[in-house]
Amino acid sequence: MSAPHERRAAITGIGVVAPNGTSTDTFWKATQEGLSVLDRVTREGCEHLPLKVAGEVRAFEPAATIEERFLVQTDRFTHFAMAAADFALDDARLGQADTSEEPYSIGVVTAAGSGGGAFGQRELQQLWGKGSRFVGPYQSIAWFYAASTGQISIRRGFKGPCSVVASDEAGGLDALAHAARAVRRGTDVIVAGSTEAPLAPYSVVCQLGYQELSCAADPSRAYRPFTEAACGFVPAEGGAMLVVEAEQAARERGADVRALVAGHAATFTGASRWAESRGGLAHAVRQALDEAGCAPEEVDVVFADALGVPEADRAEALALADALGAHGTRVPVTAPKTGIGRGYCAAPVLDTAAAVLAMEHGLIPPTPNVFDVCHDLDLVTGRARVAELRTALVLSRGLMGSNSALVLRRGAGNA
Repeated sequence: MSAPHERRAAITGIGVVAPNGTSTDTFWKATQEGLSVLDRVTREGCEHLPLKVAGEVRAFEPAATIEERFLVQTDRFTHFAMAAADFALDDARLGQADTSEEPYSIGVVTAAGSGGGAFGQRELQQLWGKGSRFVGPYQSIAWFYAASTGQISIRRGFKGPCSVVASDEAGGLDALAHAARAVRRGTDVIVAGSTEAPLAPYSVVCQLGYQELSCAADPSRAYRPFTEAACGFVPAEGGAMLVVEAEQAARERGADVRALVAGHAATFTGASRWAESRGGLAHAVRQALDEAGCAPEEVDVVFADALGVPEADRAEALALADALGAHGTRVPVTAPKTGIGRGYCAAPVLDTAAAVLAMEHGLIPPTPNVFDVCHDLDLVTGRARVAELRTALVLSRGLMGSNSALVLRRGAGNA
């Protein structure tokens, strides 16, 4: 095994539970085809609320993959996380890994924006309606934003470095960077990512305070970033988990190296200060490219944050020009999330999964529901674009002011 300072962090497994697919294959098929699954919110208790459109995960049966004893003590967002972690570990050929001899060799890092809203709301209704004796014992842990990290590690017996990142929507990328750095420091494997379930009535009411939230009723018009008709974003549930491990060790055990986590940086520019996010995002991009040893013109595709707020969209387009120079207006840009919704911390992790798949297939997925781009960007719309992709840049910004950039390099299988 390489010395820690020489270790490169590789992505060897991908697990997805998303509105457009509850497996990596179905997610990619829908993503590359540019399908939009945004639809009217159907969650019970939300009928009268101003939020009308969201990305719901409707074809998910947690009991099919998760034991009952874990289901009863966890919220829907953790159900997504445990299932996605299973899928990612199986994809990395670690699904049956025996950690009894080296329990500290595998860790878990997740990010979450809101935690277990449905579980928490149910138990609080019991408290208000019936009294404290009717509140279940798992209320104290199921709502907590760190619950997914804890439950994945407990269920799998992973005792390596475990943590949760709380840095706004950009936390999804920050969690992957945290995993990569842990691997570079010597940890064998980190299961990392984010899943969200923000569509419980309580959670939706909390989001209504976001001025960036779209309350449009037409699913085809509710989330259209980089257009004159941009009116905000729509939320989504689901997410993705990835397996990150040392490249050399992965190759030695015959695993496919699907991508390398090459560079990352993060900045903070303040809540809803979108004009200022231009400088913060550009700085994050420059620093991430520097860490990756990557020149701006080497970036082959950008997976955009794509908030859907005119001022924020303009700032992102200008940030790309600032950080990449003339290449910033020529590099293909895409935002597949316009077809599934913006899943808070999970959104950039799903973008990362899509970026890895795009590099593998030589195909840039389109941006659903967007056609009339009003910024100086080469936004991929309509249909997927064939391209040789060696380097992908994934961007994310949070409503509270976090900015993050992640650079991925194409893997080379198990060569």
